[in-house]
Amino acid sequence: MAFKAGDKVRIVSCADDPRAVGKTGRIVDEVPPGHLTSGRWTVGNIALLIAPVLCSAGELQKL
Repeated sequence: MAFKAGDKVRIVSCADDPRAVGKTGRIVDEVPPGHLTSGRWTVGNIALLIAPVLCSAGELQKL
């Protein structure tokens, strides 16, 4: 699934930070992720004490 910057998503699972599971955030990436992030999307604005996380498309649900 393709996302664009600003899309609101629910984090279904997250290998990067399990504390983010079940929370919502926004896609940060302006362009589709590449090899530097292993194809994972950057999700920010999750919670006060949770930094932006990297999640694969399968770990995210678009809202």
